[in-house]
This record gives sequence, structure tokens and C-alpha cells, in this order.
Amino acid sequence: MCLGVPGRVNEIYEANGLKMGKVDFGGVKREVCLEYVPEIEIGEYVIVHVGFAINQMSEEEAEETLDLLRQIISIEDEIGPEGGVA
Repeated sequence: MCLGVPGRVNEIYEANGLKMGKVDFGGVKREVCLEYVPEIEIGEYVIVHVGFAINQMSEEEAEETLDLLRQIISIEDEIGPEGGVA
């Protein structure tokens, strides 16, 4: 299963000839390759998979996705990662 996580672009720069940026994932900041979203600007949201921004998204879409991920984590905390099955 693949998981893309939304984050907000806080900084954009070039490193080794690649468009890179610092992306904030709810307080956790990571370096991300922005080559696949060349039109992205600071303050906008991207969906990131294994260190690469693969798509741009609206703030509303990002917040909705993050809310769903928080719900999944909350449910897993309640019932366990395997749904309580031993």
C-alpha cells in the first residue's frame, strides 16, 4: 500500500540542480523534492510520497485528508493495528 501525505511548502530552493523545499507536515518539517510540481509556491500544499511532491492540492483538500488520517490513527489506537484480532 502506498501513502501520500499532505504538507505545506514553507521554503523553496535549488539543490544539486533540483527544485527542493521544506514541507511542514503538521509540525514535522522535511526536505522534499519539488521537481514534479514546478509551479508550486510557498504557502501552497502538496501531497508527498517517499520524499517527492507528486501533486498540488488545495488547503481544504489537505485539511480534509489530514483529518481522515487522524481518525484512522485514533481508531487504531483504540482497537490496535490488527483490529484486535490475535
